[in-house]
Amino acid sequence: MSKVLVIGANGQLGREIKKIRNRFRQIYTFTDVEELDATNLSALKSYLAANPVEFIINCAAYTDVEGAESEPELAMKLNRDIPVNLKNCMEEFRSVRIIHISTDYVYRGEQPRPIREDDPTAPLGVYARTKLEGEDALRGHPRALIIRTSWLYSVFGKNFVKNMINRMDQKTDLRVVYDQVGTPTYAEDLARAIMQIISDVDSDMIQFAPGLFNYSNSGVCSWFDLTKEICRLIGCKANVLPIESSEFPGAVKKPAYSVMNKSRIQEVYGVKVPYWRESLERCINDLI
Repeated sequence: MSKVLVIGANGQLGREIKKIRNRFRQIYTFTDVEELDATNLSALKSYLAANPVEFIINCAAYTDVEGAESEPELAMKLNRDIPVNLKNCMEEFRSVRIIHISTDYVYRGEQPRPIREDDPTAPLGVYARTKLEGEDALRGHPRALIIRTSWLYSVFGKNFVKNMINRMDQKTDLRVVYDQVGTPTYAEDLARAIMQIISDVDSDMIQFAPGLFNYSNSGVCSWFDLTKEICRLIGCKANVLPIESSEFPGAVKKPAYSVMNKSRIQEVYGVKVPYWRESLERCINDLI
């Protein structure tokens, strides 16, 4: 029975993994910076020497897209340096396999069809650049699996869904961008997909397949569509108004189209990809 280390366990994904860990046979250990500073290579190696594991799920990241513009060194430390350290650890601890979480922000977001893993990258802003550099550190390693996800939300932490619910309590009018299109990802679904992959590999049902994979929920929507659905599910009477992204300026330009093709992770690992509306309803039911 494999042991699994979760780094960055206090974030949305890490907490969802912790929530459903008892559904799987593997032994999970959860650390955040207080228990293990993964930006420190010697500390990371010392931890793994004392606590051997077969899998590491790297959920640690600097995820504030706008904030990364004013804190580029911190973003680089978390988004690039941790994957670099994990790669170095794999050279010493040769039974360890890494599952690293990345983002749709690395894509160009201009193609008129769902994005495939081999489509060109063109990161916009510090956050996306540092995440891509983190990928680059691990890409091509035979024991590293990289998962790009998008629009992550959860019952935990700060995210768009919870923010909109809070705003609906405070405002009668909500102005939301309609010309940025993608797919939300319920962090519990992503957690389950990752943990099922580990379980299937651990039980020799499938072989570990390294490389780059997309994962989000299925379907397509804009931020406006997502907000309207949140409003419907909670019975909110706020007036949701569509606006163009140019009316909502920020420090970073976001991809206009980030719908991802998930066929590769489905074919290679047999992962299930729930529809975004159904997952959103499950999350909101847990919230309220």
